[in-house]
Amino acid sequence: MWSSYRIFSDERIQQLADSHTWQSLDTHIWPQDPLKFRDRKAYRDRLRDMQSKTGLNDAVQTGFGEIEGLPFCLGVMDFRFMGGSMGSVVGEKLTRLIERGTCDRLPVVIVCASGGARMQEGMLSLMQMAKISAALERHRTHHLLYMPVLSHPTTGGVTASFAMLGDIIIAEPQATIGFAGRRVVEQTLREKLPDDFQTAEYLLKHGFVDIIVPRTQLKQTIAQLIRLHQPFAPPPEVSLIKDEVHFAPVSIQPSIHFG
Repeated sequence: MWSSYRIFSDERIQQLADSHTWQSLDTHIWPQDPLKFRDRKAYRDRLRDMQSKTGLNDAVQTGFGEIEGLPFCLGVMDFRFMGGSMGSVVGEKLTRLIERGTCDRLPVVIVCASGGARMQEGMLSLMQMAKISAALERHRTHHLLYMPVLSHPTTGGVTASFAMLGDIIIAEPQATIGFAGRRVVEQTLREKLPDDFQTAEYLLKHGFVDIIVPRTQLKQTIAQLIRLHQPFAPPPEVSLIKDEVHFAPVSIQPSIHFG
């Protein structure tokens, strides 16, 4: 079913962002091959093939625009590019997107479609989980809205990090959502799992997802939620001069410093 109706990042952006408002971010960032990884094919060659087939630098597009006239930041993962796997570029682009949302006090929406961390980048891919999560925590401390949209499939390290850190977690109907695969879980537990295990409906029933939204209603729903959760104005700082009020600026301090 899903292979017939799956859409990718360009179509998703067109569906969610208002016409002529989309501006891409960080299109200059390209993946590298620091580990010189090779399985049946060199990782560098796989990257070139995927870039040629999809026209993308890597497995995510990020930018900002408007949704029903409301400004927002949007990241869209693309399953065509190595199964939407999360490598260093995906982590860096999503982190910068979230930080842009924090600086501009904008809500952030990320449409997830991924098999998880990219094994060809080893530990570097796993580091992206912590980096994106840290950026989301700074976003949260400024009382700003973050909503992930879990499409089919959302699995592995993406599920274990930013896909499940939303203020409101949205899923598409019948999307597969999980960490380990069904067979691995059954072998570990040594028991038969329900037929609807790891579906959006199963996760909604057990409290891991807040709402399931059909694709045709997704833009309207996201816009309505943004309207309901407009951020408060930053707290005023009252000076010693009577009747003079200054607003505290929003700033981002890096959490990690390299010597």
